[in-house]
Amino acid sequence: MGDDAPGLITEEAFPLGRGSFDPASGPADGLWRRVLEVLRAEREQIAARPVSAEADVGRLRSAVGSYDFDEPAEPGVVIDEVVALLRESTVHTTHPRYFGLFNPTPTLLGVVGETLAAAFNPQLAAWSHAPAAVEIEAHLLRFLGGRMGYPPGEVAGSFTSGGAEANLTAVLLALTRMWPEYGTEGLRALPGRPVLYASSESHLAWLKIAHATGIGRDAVRLVPVDAGLRMDIERLRVRLETDRDAGDEPFMVVGTAGTTGAGVIDPLPELADLCAEFGVRFHVDAAYGGVAALSDRLRNELAGIERAHSITVDAHKWLSVPMGAGALLCTDREGLAETFRVSTSYMPADIPDTVDPYTSSQQWSRRFTGLKLFLSLAVAGRSGYAEQVERDVDLAGILRRRLTDSDWLIANDTPLPVVCFADPAAGALPSGESWEHHSALAQSVVRSGRAWISPVRLNGRAALRACVISHRTTSADVDDLVQAVNDARKGQRA
Repeated sequence: MGDDAPGLITEEAFPLGRGSFDPASGPADGLWRRVLEVLRAEREQIAARPVSAEADVGRLRSAVGSYDFDEPAEPGVVIDEVVALLRESTVHTTHPRYFGLFNPTPTLLGVVGETLAAAFNPQLAAWSHAPAAVEIEAHLLRFLGGRMGYPPGEVAGSFTSGGAEANLTAVLLALTRMWPEYGTEGLRALPGRPVLYASSESHLAWLKIAHATGIGRDAVRLVPVDAGLRMDIERLRVRLETDRDAGDEPFMVVGTAGTTGAGVIDPLPELADLCAEFGVRFHVDAAYGGVAALSDRLRNELAGIERAHSITVDAHKWLSVPMGAGALLCTDREGLAETFRVSTSYMPADIPDTVDPYTSSQQWSRRFTGLKLFLSLAVAGRSGYAEQVERDVDLAGILRRRLTDSDWLIANDTPLPVVCFADPAAGALPSGESWEHHSALAQSVVRSGRAWISPVRLNGRAALRACVISHRTTSADVDDLVQAVNDARKGQRA
């Protein structure tokens, strides 16, 4: 059996066609051994492989298109071919030198949790169908909310497909709480156009959310940032006053705890004060940075988050579980019920002292999303997670020092492990040329397969972006990244 290819299924012939739905233990065990060998090989060999490779679109589509699904295929062959495609045509976010977006190397227990959730396949719409699963998720939400500063006994919320759905939930909750008639009569019942506010450096899922809720994309006010890339409080105040004077209806301000571009945390206490002054909802998108709350050393960086009406956290970011796993946290159980409550005869009857997830969240039928996080947290403990996130922060500090020593300019200031850096030689270039310069540097690094980074615009300024998010990353990987960007810069100057 080679390192790069699983072994043959040797127990007995694996049944094809309908027989493959539930094979006997012999061939089924052989298939599982094959999959486990793939997982072992990936874990042991990933660091020696390129982080990514350029995909041949024609070849890829030809390989996938060869399956017309008309006749059954031998499972070992199918698995080998799919594994080969994934190895050849994927940005490997599990690689220790993936310094890209907030896509982590998943924990082993997270992968186990995904497998168990798929095997048991509980239906989380109704408590009575999945009591254990619903209670496990409720316990996790209370724990996360408690670390954010909410009274644990008052935490409500739901697991979601990701941060975008959690943020959508927050907007729906805010609209319903600001205008109870919104739920039945829609936007036509409102006294004016509802508008929400987020930093110009925030995740632009807000535009899609505004589209989906009917308030329209123009209702999203992207507030300029200050020199530190944080939402400018005074400009926000002016915009709130201007919109009210114009007859619009401000209803929600979003603070970001860990912007996608620079990992910056908006001034949460000041935002909470301003929201209270104007009587609008305060939401914190902590999809990435909220995990800092698990560390006593970093927790204070999120001061003010406990004053938010709602909080978004993404477990499939810095909590390092497989995609996808977001969560919406709040203390407004009745508000969620008003937003999502529905009654129908084909759903099981309510059980006293329980909440059916379909009556308090956007989804109806839903996967057991929380299990991968429950297993990961139970085995690592909060202390293990705190150790890991603090280690990531320390590695980012090493990266900043190595880059500064190599004459790169650090372009962001954040306690989180996102490092943005610029080539000082491009400082005098026009904006467009500077972007092309930094994009070419990132492309050179990515094409080399040595690491994965991306170009980024921060308040209009071009830079390179590296995020330490894999638990496999070491200081040696940080040194390799610095060498790769230095080589790319030398190649451009040659």
